[in-house]
Amino acid sequence: MNGIEERYISLLTDFGFKRIFGTAPNKDLLINFLNSLFDGRKVIKSLKYSNSEHVGDIYTERKAIFDVYCESEDGEKFIVEMQNASQKFFKDRSVYYSTFPIREQAPKGDTWNYKLNPVYTVALLNYDMKDETAFDMNEISHHVQLCDTATKRVFYDKLEFIYVEVAKFNKTENELVTPYDKWLYALKNLPSLNERPAALRDKIFDRLFQVAEIAKFTPVELKEYEDSLKTYRDLKNSLDTAEEKG
Repeated sequence: MNGIEERYISLLTDFGFKRIFGTAPNKDLLINFLNSLFDGRKVIKSLKYSNSEHVGDIYTERKAIFDVYCESEDGEKFIVEMQNASQKFFKDRSVYYSTFPIREQAPKGDTWNYKLNPVYTVALLNYDMKDETAFDMNEISHHVQLCDTATKRVFYDKLEFIYVEVAKFNKTENELVTPYDKWLYALKNLPSLNERPAALRDKIFDRLFQVAEIAKFTPVELKEYEDSLKTYRDLKNSLDTAEEKG
């Protein structure tokens, strides 16, 4: 017997996030989530996962390790990350990470016209970005692109940063309307569910609940999840304590 009382894993843990969104057998879940996020603005039909560890140039040898890194059938690059705690230079890190899928598009030893495929960074945030003055604080999702500051028109549409404040999502089961609503609800509430809500009985959520059920884990998977869950809970307790102390 394990010491975990929940029926389903937390997607906010490193293990849970990568199991659901970062493994090839479950890529249909990531595709569905991303399509719900883009809400018809783009439709992803297939994805292939790429190496999540990227080494910098020979001078710095800095590494960037993404939670999930993948490419669509059209060559679009997607970095998808879960962030459980605020970082002082998080925006800088987002921009820095985006340079890796940009630079890797340059062919070696050949002439090149500099045409790039789009790069999207999707950051799921388990905290409130209340100090970010550029954002509408009434919104949960924030889409950032390069634009002209005078006209507010998009200057370059092949580089986009999407920040989703999962912690701010507070809809109840009865208020879930869109696929995106349902995904955010699952992201935030999955481990507290004993039974599947009626709103999450779509075919894609059949898959989610199947792969997220702890009872189906191998002993190795269970140990990995227990370790990941402990790390997440320790971090959350530390953050809660720091917030209480002010």
